[in-house]
This record gives sequence, structure tokens and C-alpha cells, in this order.
Amino acid sequence: MNVLVPLAEGFEEIEAMTIVDVLRRADIKVTTAGLPGTIVESSRKVKVLADTKIDDVKEKDYCAIVLPGGSPGYTNLARSKKILQIIDDFFKEKKLVAAICGAPFVLAQAGILTNVKATIYPGMERHLPKPRPERIVVDGNVITSQGPGTAMDFSLKIVEYLAGKAMMNDVKEQLLVG
Repeated sequence: MNVLVPLAEGFEEIEAMTIVDVLRRADIKVTTAGLPGTIVESSRKVKVLADTKIDDVKEKDYCAIVLPGGSPGYTNLARSKKILQIIDDFFKEKKLVAAICGAPFVLAQAGILTNVKATIYPGMERHLPKPRPERIVVDGNVITSQGPGTAMDFSLKIVEYLAGKAMMNDVKEQLLVG
């Protein structure tokens, strides 16, 4: 099991690092892929070394894609034809597609949210065909969440989806999550 987490220039640090940390605690392999290169600067100017470049990613190697938000990170993700194609392919193949904060906008741009309920950062609801006010929304193989304050619960929901409730509870206990 290998999860792809693309990091575009301007990504949200709390979201990206929480996703990577929580999934790895659940023994889920996570590969960060920089867009455009392996050194990516976050929205608050933190430079991160990604595991690979998005151009070197082979879709068949992954069971899920999880998009952190952040501005302008989510708009940079939406400009990537490769990201949009991976999202579309994964959705059709029933692989997990997840996005937080502004990144559900990218899912909408990829055209996969037409009949899918989703949530997004408050104030951005107009970008979704079926927006929901909940902090986290699961609809089939799509998980969406609202922002930095929901990153822990979002990541734990992904663990539950990929590795089961028992593993999610183990990770919650390790992290002292109530």
C-alpha cells in the first residue's frame, strides 16, 4: 500500500505534514512528490525535500492520492495536467482520492465531484457541485475535509479507509487523540 501526496509550491504545512506523519504511523507507505521539483516551498516559506518529482510518478505504484491544500498550493495542483489525470484515473479505478482545505477545488477541476458530496475550506463552497458543511465528508472513494484544524481527523479517516478501524484506533492512541 503506497499513498501519493503531491506537494505543489504554496502547500499548507500543517495539512501535508499531518497526512504524511499519521499515515506512516499506520505503516502506510507515503511518497511525497514535488511539483515541479523535489524542493518545494510551502505557503509560509518552509522548504521541504519531496521524495520524488511528480513527473517521475507512475500511477500503478499507488493505491491513493491525498492532496493537501494551502494557497497557492491548491491552484498550482489544479494547473497540473498530470495531477488532474491521476485524480480522474484513480476515481474511475475506485482508488482513494482525498483532499483537504482548498484542494477539493482540484477534484472539482478534474471533474470527479459531479455526483459526489464533498466539503471544502469555508467560503469556497461555490467551487463544488454538492458542497456539504461538515468538517469531513466521505462519499464512496472520495474523502474531503475543510482545513488545517481538521487535518488530524482527516488523516485518521484516511487510515481507517485504507487500514481499518483497529489501526486507526491504534494510531489515535499513540497520538493521544481523544
